[in-house]
Amino acid sequence: MANVGMKRETELGFDEAIARVTEALQAEGFGVLTQIDVKETLKKKLGVDFRRYRILGACNPPLAHRALSTALDVGVMLPCNVVVYESDAGKATLVAIDPMQAVAAMAPELGEVAREVRGRLARVLQRVQSPSA
Repeated sequence: MANVGMKRETELGFDEAIARVTEALQAEGFGVLTQIDVKETLKKKLGVDFRRYRILGACNPPLAHRALSTALDVGVMLPCNVVVYESDAGKATLVAIDPMQAVAAMAPELGEVAREVRGRLARVLQRVQSPSA
């Protein structure tokens, strides 16, 4: 599978990781627009059990506006997804989209915005693990 995300394994439990990711996103100017509970959805729709897995759709309005003003079709890549899932060891794993791999590949003129988003999301992943988060 192509590497389109930045991944970080944590020592945190799932619920604590969700709370810290949400706080860290806010600190970087992102709001969580959507939350998809994959475990619940798969149980409800297919009757199957799955690990705890949540997709957070995050948006930084000024950066989204810059991107959309540059290339309208980039909306297909929005919002920026951050995934939190429970590993087999019961610890949370975080994965955030890498816009340099996804968005910038689609529209090279978005390179500057993609670099800024990537930097912010990388700091989110770093901040979640730190004790001061």
